[in-house]
Amino acid sequence: MKKNLLVLAMLLSILAVNAQKDSIANPFEKQNEVKLNAFMLLVGALELSYERNLNEESSLGISFLTPFDNENLDSDLNYYLSPYYRIFFGNKHAAGFFIEGFGMLNSIDREITSNINGNFITNEETVTDFALGFGLGGKWLTKSGFVFELSGGIGRNLFKNDYDETSLVGKFGFNLGYRF
Repeated sequence: MKKNLLVLAMLLSILAVNAQKDSIANPFEKQNEVKLNAFMLLVGALELSYERNLNEESSLGISFLTPFDNENLDSDLNYYLSPYYRIFFGNKHAAGFFIEGFGMLNSIDREITSNINGNFITNEETVTDFALGFGLGGKWLTKSGFVFELSGGIGRNLFKNDYDETSLVGKFGFNLGYRF
């Protein structure tokens, strides 16, 4: 009888320890991230991102890019706003290798040359378009919440492609941030 009570007490103590283990918060399971794209900062654009982890395998986010030095950037881009959804394949909570699907609202300045009765007239116009695309990347996370991320993606503008040489858009990042 004493052995049965001892075994029962040991089982109950193991269950109590497991229940306490579940209530301790894992520092990797924080839900929000803010990031800065260091690569784009070096070439003359500011890109900021916010990401919300939905669960341990997926997240939703949004990025905003605006150039501040068009000479170094060598682009006619005015801005882009890009929501994205990611699926992770790592062992840590919302970290490791990922694939992403994204949309991109983008605005560019482009020159349009028209031939009117043998006279070539060049006009500049601002065009806003929306692209869909996909990307790949990797995310690493420290215990203190520091985030390092490498990513790249390609998409295609859907609407105003009649004058463009190419309607492809790209997203590339060397992101540094913090998970909280």
